[in-house]
Amino acid sequence: MSQADSQALEERRGASAAPGFLIHNEGDHVAVAVQDVQPGRHLAVYMDSEREITISVLEAIPLGHKVALSDLDEGQVVIEYGLPIGLARRPIQAGQHVHTHNIRSARWQNSI
Repeated sequence: MSQADSQALEERRGASAAPGFLIHNEGDHVAVAVQDVQPGRHLAVYMDSEREITISVLEAIPLGHKVALSDLDEGQVVIEYGLPIGLARRPIQAGQHVHTHNIRSARWQNSI
């Protein structure tokens, strides 16, 4: 194998080991996609501790969107950055896409 082929192989290995998600804080209920992610098992890294976990993603998650790290009950507070960011509009299963279709902003929880 040429040096160029070897270097290309190493770059591909590095890219495949890149995390699909970042989690801001231990205790957060969601992780943020750092690339478009398809269903399957993906690496996620906690930014505050650098701990790595594997997430089983159930549906496509677009870049910048969130995935649930654990099951969330309807009405449950959703935590990100160690702070409440919203309330679950309905039950959310671990690995599901978390966005405006299934959470409501905590700021506007008393609005119509």
